[in-house]
Amino acid sequence: QVTCVEVVEAYVERIKEVNPLINAVVKDRFEEALQEAQQVDKLLSEGPGDDYLEEKFPLLGVPITVKEAFSLYGMPNTSGLVNRRNVIATSDATVVSRLKQAGAIPLGVTNCSELCMWYESSNRVYGRTNNPYDLQRIVGGSSGGEGSVLAAACSVVGVGSDIGGSIRMPAFFNGVFGHKPTTGVVPNDGQFPNAHGVRTSYLCTGPMCRYAEDLEPVLRVMAGPGVSKLKLNEEVSLEKIKFHCMDHDGGSIFVSPVDKEILQAQKKVVEHLESDLGVRVQRVAIHKMKYSFQIWSAMMSSKDSEGQEAQRFTDLLGDHGKPVWPLWELMKWIVGMSSHTLPAIALGLTEKLVNLNLSGKAKLVSMGKSLQEEMEALLGPDGVLLYPSHPTIAPKHHSPICMPFNFAYTAIFNVLGLPVTQCPLGLGSEGLPLGIQLVAAAYNDHLTLAVARYLEKAFGGWVLPGKV
Repeated sequence: QVTCVEVVEAYVERIKEVNPLINAVVKDRFEEALQEAQQVDKLLSEGPGDDYLEEKFPLLGVPITVKEAFSLYGMPNTSGLVNRRNVIATSDATVVSRLKQAGAIPLGVTNCSELCMWYESSNRVYGRTNNPYDLQRIVGGSSGGEGSVLAAACSVVGVGSDIGGSIRMPAFFNGVFGHKPTTGVVPNDGQFPNAHGVRTSYLCTGPMCRYAEDLEPVLRVMAGPGVSKLKLNEEVSLEKIKFHCMDHDGGSIFVSPVDKEILQAQKKVVEHLESDLGVRVQRVAIHKMKYSFQIWSAMMSSKDSEGQEAQRFTDLLGDHGKPVWPLWELMKWIVGMSSHTLPAIALGLTEKLVNLNLSGKAKLVSMGKSLQEEMEALLGPDGVLLYPSHPTIAPKHHSPICMPFNFAYTAIFNVLGLPVTQCPLGLGSEGLPLGIQLVAAAYNDHLTLAVARYLEKAFGGWVLPGKV
């Protein structure tokens, strides 16, 4: 009904209209995108046949955006680090290349937190990204530009990465869908910073989008040959899923209590599943989840099987520049002279503390392995856990610095290696998105994706900002 050029033009106009408010797209490639759209229309007019095109180019003509931390040829690849502001990608990250080969058309790159290690997307290269539902609120991080641009209807699909909730927090705060796949299936190549040592088992690349049905086809393209591990061709009978529900982490001293509205939304999901599907949702209390932040932190900084140390954040801060001394940077920051953000400096200051108590760290790593076994046993081949995405709805700008460990609700599933789909559940009393995490055992991504599609129909999924 419409040409590819018309579709791309519509998204380009939308970005031009709202990006001055949200600051999500930090560099566009509109001219190239329109040229690529013309090529798509030419290909369609030559008519090699719909079946052929669908098989060879499953995402033909689909406008996408890419987190700036990923290499997209000709686009900046700074990851919000001032010393990298002149770095331009000379190739495509593996997932970006796969999406392009499938016919997708990148519109540009989107903002992230400095070095992708904070849950507010703000840095000294591009500034701060704002939430389309309330410009005074954060978009989450580190794939916050993607969450914002999708929520504002400026893109169809986003490329995100997640080592502590960097896909799921932005998807939650911005009311869209995001999927952190089972670890080790979608390649992480071509992003900065990439994971090294033990962290290669925790970093995941995955899709973000407004509609649940788009997650699976994009995940198939991203995963490439590894997709067979994810059982996406298996039929899912929702009535046969064993649903489990956990309201909160058990009361960690490091993390905020879960908001009443988030608990209420989760309760409605449980009631709907039980009344509509006739299933019984089992309430569980997994004691070790109370130590989520400590477990994540210990496992992130542990040695890998070959004894290789985890890469130090302070080394990353010095990329393309001189070594960084966090205490000196803090003093510079106080007088407005640092080129780094306060969260990045704080992380540099605290990363050494984790290694001060080695016996305590070893206990936490052991607790993490035991929690992984407990989770796999609980979920089994047909289980899905409902768990809050974050203890609060999208907070106001800067407030995460007061509760820096609230990301533990998402982070724990990175070190457990489990697939998680973030699912929106409409808007709360302040007009801000609500949502829930759907968790399954490793390689059971098909279960969480199926439940997300079901809940989208029941609860309405993405809501256009400003509509209500």
